[in-house]
Amino acid sequence: MLTHSTRRWLAGLGVAGAFVAASASPALAEEPSNEVFLYANNALLAPGGEAKSVMLQAFAEALPENFTITVDRSAVADFATVTLTDSVAGCSQTATTITCNLKGAETIDYVLDLTVKAKDTASVGKKADLTLTMASKGRANVTATSTIEVGEGVDLKADDVLEVSGAPGASVKAPLRVANVGDKTTNGAVLLLTGTGLTAAQHSNCSYLYAFGTNFAQCAMDQKIEPEAVVQLDSSSMLKIAPDAWAPGEQYGSAEWFADGDWAAFLAEFPFPAGEWRKGTGAALTLVPAPTTQARQLKQTDKDPSNNVTMITATVTGNQRADVAATGAEVAGAVGKTVNTKVGFVNNGPAAINTYSPRELTTAAEITIPAGATVVTAPDECSPFKDGEMVGWYGDPGARAYLCLWYDTLHKGDAAVFEFGLRIDNLAGAPGSVHLLHFNLEGEGSTIADLNPKNDTSAFTIKGAAGGNGGGEGGGDGGALPITGQSTGLIAGIGALLLVAGVGGYLVAKRRRTRFVA
Repeated sequence: MLTHSTRRWLAGLGVAGAFVAASASPALAEEPSNEVFLYANNALLAPGGEAKSVMLQAFAEALPENFTITVDRSAVADFATVTLTDSVAGCSQTATTITCNLKGAETIDYVLDLTVKAKDTASVGKKADLTLTMASKGRANVTATSTIEVGEGVDLKADDVLEVSGAPGASVKAPLRVANVGDKTTNGAVLLLTGTGLTAAQHSNCSYLYAFGTNFAQCAMDQKIEPEAVVQLDSSSMLKIAPDAWAPGEQYGSAEWFADGDWAAFLAEFPFPAGEWRKGTGAALTLVPAPTTQARQLKQTDKDPSNNVTMITATVTGNQRADVAATGAEVAGAVGKTVNTKVGFVNNGPAAINTYSPRELTTAAEITIPAGATVVTAPDECSPFKDGEMVGWYGDPGARAYLCLWYDTLHKGDAAVFEFGLRIDNLAGAPGSVHLLHFNLEGEGSTIADLNPKNDTSAFTIKGAAGGNGGGEGGGDGGALPITGQSTGLIAGIGALLLVAGVGGYLVAKRRRTRFVA
């Protein structure tokens, strides 16, 4: 199940993108805009079911210095309760409103998080809006609404874990099960499958998407599930292990079941690229045995979605590893000039790396800056590094050494590219280097070797250049960097974050300050 914090983050990502796109238009680029865009998700509730979160987000080039948010909950008061999820300073309440006086400088990523719960006496089909208004001095009020609806409560429950095994490239059976542990027949269900090194087989009632570094499949099952029935996917349900999976190793995925109304609400909040789903081919995927009772017309919502997820663990057999080569640079320029240069590493394959799965190779780079240069700009993936510890924050300039992390999976031929802006102070200083650090997630500081450790270090040097306006890149023991894919490691980590939200905590190492042992 996606965690509350991850759902909070996902809920506004799509609308944030829309705001950014609008802000990039020529009209807005001429001068800063005072426009604020408010967004609040809807919530589908069940009498006796779990509470849901309604998150209010504000998107703007800059929030007002001081502003007031008013939540009018009067329209939903007869069938739902609305409260603040977090304790927020500056908030007061009446029977029908919540009012919060906030400061723009202290508001981070979301404005208010509300907890909404259906009353036990709520009638199925009731629907009304929360009205959320932002007011600030010198600006027009901005309003958003959140539709609160009461649906028919059902209760699906999935197995906790599905364990499969196979070699790289193998297809394995995935008999995922779900039970109806409630007292009402379901109108079918929707299954969402996710995985980085796992892909679902093709079916005509499924749609497929690759986004954020993750494989997604959504499959609509129209068979009803009777109370106390346990059903599973038919024998055609298969998962394919990536051909370049590290072996021996493990790949992870998740399978989450949704009631029909919950799936519609989930899609409305989730930043899937609209229109990019590809409809599957072949025979439809079915549940066996299939219920045959007549469908209801009411929206259905799961009363306890915390037990709807099956964690999928695929043990990858065989022996398939990778060679990762450091790529240094020879920087050309005159004293006093600033030049940009790219360093990093390349995956020579055959296995993929940086999937952030246990027992598999994850590579980072320790970049030592040539003594004759000063870092003016550092990449967002790199933090100052000293004595095996991060001593600054990502993108800080001026350090002598950096630890650079790459959050995207690198397949054979892909490169991690880190671009530094260097001011050349003199041409006689000691050279720097690019030195690779390999580790896995079996435990703090666990190391793992690649196929050819001899190319794990490459030179990073400075030479003079006539005219003083050159900027070299490539060179060194690892050869020139093939600039493939997107050099956006932090953004690429979104895909892994989505997967982790469903299947566990393997990427916790991505953001924590880790001590590395060379």
